[in-house]
Amino acid sequence: MQAWIATAQDVRLSEVPEPTLKGGGVLVEVLAAHLPAYTNAVVRGNRGGLPVPLVLGPSCVGRVLAVAPDVFHVEPGDIVLDTALLDAGGGDEILVGWVGLGGSGAGSERTDRMRTVWRDGVFAEKALCAKETLIKLPGAESYPDPARLAFLPWLCVAAAGLHAAGPMAGRDVAIVGATGQMGGAAVLTALAEGAATVTAVGRNEEALGRLAKLDPRVRTHRLTGDRATDAAGIGPVDVALDTLGATPSADATMAAYGSLRVRGTLVLVGGVRQDLPIPYGDLMHRRLTLRGSWMSDERTVTTVWQLVRSGVLDLSAIELLTAGLADPAAALDLAERTTGLRFVALVP
Repeated sequence: MQAWIATAQDVRLSEVPEPTLKGGGVLVEVLAAHLPAYTNAVVRGNRGGLPVPLVLGPSCVGRVLAVAPDVFHVEPGDIVLDTALLDAGGGDEILVGWVGLGGSGAGSERTDRMRTVWRDGVFAEKALCAKETLIKLPGAESYPDPARLAFLPWLCVAAAGLHAAGPMAGRDVAIVGATGQMGGAAVLTALAEGAATVTAVGRNEEALGRLAKLDPRVRTHRLTGDRATDAAGIGPVDVALDTLGATPSADATMAAYGSLRVRGTLVLVGGVRQDLPIPYGDLMHRRLTLRGSWMSDERTVTTVWQLVRSGVLDLSAIELLTAGLADPAAALDLAERTTGLRFVALVP
């Protein structure tokens, strides 16, 4: 079969043997996989180490072809979401075929073994997935545009972050970094889950304008770089979700902190590499909550899928671009130019 093989230098299209079934495994036909905008950075080694060479790719929507004898929750013909998250407990978690480790992020002897046994990702015609990474999507075989479902993993990560702050219904929510793909997913999810208002926060004025057209409940704030000004422009809100990527300072995140009402919650799901100067007395006296959230779980995936299946979360708002396996460099360049509610689905 054809697959994208990541090496220490690049990603290339290769002809490789089809994966063979083994204990705890599920053979999947890859229908569509999200190609994150930062994939080029991953390939260049800027997002943490990959145990190369391997088949690249963190998650996909697929059709089950075969299951090992010890797999019972899915069967051939099912449409599934591969989350890539393999959790051995105790903080030992890996993303199969991708960068990122759970817990402290430092890794361990056990995560090394996990990456040896479950090494290859899903940017291929077929993939062998660990049973723990797969969640069934009932009714997805009737969904009219399977490629659009490749955005589900990002919607689920955003939803898990929002759920960390409690129910969204009737609450004022801010999404910091809303003009990125994770931020755009969070805006859609907060609206679908009944937020009273959603403040989209970012720097890209054109992208903010597109988000404002989604729903009358969306308001926007363009970041100025001044923490006090931005906090006033964002809030007051009950929940702020930080989805920012690597930034030169923590000012935007701290502006989100400053925008919270009493008993508000700030949830971090992004890639900010800065320490946060949280004022002890303020956090205590305003009874604020600071939460971290990483990836998602089966319950969240099921909830998001039900929202999509029912039409409450309408994926037609997303601008879908598709690419095949034939030209990895062109597909990666296309993905690098996407942002917000615009994404590339790799369709083998």
